[in-house]
Amino acid sequence: MNIIQNIKSDEILSKIAESFDNKVYVVGGTVRDYFFDKKSHDRDIVVIDEDAREFALKLQKLFKASFVPLDEENKIYRLVLPDKINYIDVTNPVGGSIEKDLQRRDLTINAVAADIKTGDVIDIFGGVTDIKNKCINYILEQNFEDDPLRLLRVYRFQALYGFELSSDTVHTVCKYAKLVNKPANERIIYELQKLFGGKYTPKALENMDKTGVLEKIFPFVKELKKVPPNSHHHLDLFHHSLETVRQIQFLYEQACDEVKEHLDTVDFGGFPRLVYLKLAGFMHDIGKFSVWTIENGRHRFIKHDDVGAKLAAKLLKKMNFSNKVTEYVSTMVKYHIYPSHVVSAPDVSEKTMMRFVRKSDKNAIDNIVLAMADRLSARGPEITDEIVKNNIDSLKKLLDFYLEKRETLEPLPKLLDGNDVMKLLNIKPSPKLGKILDALYEAQLSGNVTTFEQAQEFVKNMGNHL
Repeated sequence: MNIIQNIKSDEILSKIAESFDNKVYVVGGTVRDYFFDKKSHDRDIVVIDEDAREFALKLQKLFKASFVPLDEENKIYRLVLPDKINYIDVTNPVGGSIEKDLQRRDLTINAVAADIKTGDVIDIFGGVTDIKNKCINYILEQNFEDDPLRLLRVYRFQALYGFELSSDTVHTVCKYAKLVNKPANERIIYELQKLFGGKYTPKALENMDKTGVLEKIFPFVKELKKVPPNSHHHLDLFHHSLETVRQIQFLYEQACDEVKEHLDTVDFGGFPRLVYLKLAGFMHDIGKFSVWTIENGRHRFIKHDDVGAKLAAKLLKKMNFSNKVTEYVSTMVKYHIYPSHVVSAPDVSEKTMMRFVRKSDKNAIDNIVLAMADRLSARGPEITDEIVKNNIDSLKKLLDFYLEKRETLEPLPKLLDGNDVMKLLNIKPSPKLGKILDALYEAQLSGNVTTFEQAQEFVKNMGNHL
C-alpha cells in the first residue's frame, strides 16, 4: 500500500497539504482505512506547529465548513464540510510531539500516523504489522486505567474488522474489566452502538464474555447462561442470542435492496436501524429466565416476550439510551414471535397479513427479519429442516406482501376519540374507557371497523358487555 498515493488521491488532505506549510499528520482510523482501500469521510489530523484552534479556523475558511469545538480543554475541533458527509477533526499532539501522542492511544492499529506532505509513516508500536496480521494489540496498560472506555474499544474494533485479540490484550482486559462501567453512560452507549454496527458483532460479544466485560455491561447475560438447550433449541440461551445476532447480519447481507435501504436508515439514535435490530436480537429472549418452567420434561417460557420487553426497557433506560431507542428495542422484543404467529395461522388471509402490516407499521421489516433470525437460530431435535423452511418461506411471503402494500398504505383514520366514547356511553375516564379504545383500534387494524357508523356500533356493543 502506498500511503502518499492515498493521501494525494484524497482531495481534502491534498488540498490542506498544498495550501499550508504546517507540519500536519493524518492519524488513527484514516490511516488504518488506507490499508483496507477504504475511503474515509472522517479525517483525524494533528497539527504540530500551530495552535489547533487557529489552524482549524483557517481550514474552516478554506473549505467553507462549519466549526464545532468538541473539547476546548484538550483543543479538539471539528470541521463539518458543506456536503455534511465529510468532516475533519483537528488537534495538537498530546505531550507536544506526535510520538508521545501515539503513545497515549488505545490500540496499535489506531496509533499509526502519516505526514500529509511526504507520506512518511510513523509507526512506533507495530500497528502496520498488526493491521496486516489482523491482530488487536494494546499499547500501554496505563492507557486502560486512564480511560477504561478503551476496554470497549478493543471489542468495537473486533466487531468492525473481525481481527483476533492477542493473548496479552485478553490478559490485560481481564485485569481491568472491573473498570468498564466507570466512563460516562453516553460514552459507553456510543461504543456499544459502534460495536453492534459491526459485521462481526457476535464474535466480539463472545470474547467480551470470556473476559467478564459483557456481564458487567449487560447483567442479564448471567441468567441467559442458566437456560440450557431444549427440544426446540440446540444452543443454550446465551449462544442462541449470539446466533440470532449473527443471523440478523446474514439476512441483512442477503436481503434485497429495499430491505437493506430500510435497515440502513438513520431514524433515531444516530445510527442505522440495523444497529438497534441487532441489539434487540441480542436481548430478545431476556424474559425467558423469569418465566421458565419445566413440565413433563418440556421447557416452557409463557409470556417471555411481554416480560422481556419490560426488562429491556428498564435496562436501556438505566443505561441512558434515548427514549426512541428504548421504545424500539423493547417493541422488537415484545413482538419477536408475532410474525411467526401470523404466518402459522391455519388460514393466512390477506386480511390477516394486512393487520400485521398496519400494527407493525414502520417496524414491519425489522420485525420479520428478527423473526427469521430467531427461527434460524433454534434448531433443536424437534425442529426439522422442513419446519424451518416452511416458516422462513412463509415469513418471506409476509415480507413481500408488506413491500408490495407499503406505498399504498394510508394511516388509520381516528374514527372516535376518548371524548366521543365518553359522550356516547355517558361514562367518565376509567380503565373501561381504555379497554374500549384499545378494542376499537384492534378492530380497525383487522378491517372489521372502517366507518364512523361502524365505530359507534362497535363501541355501543362493547359498552353493553363491559
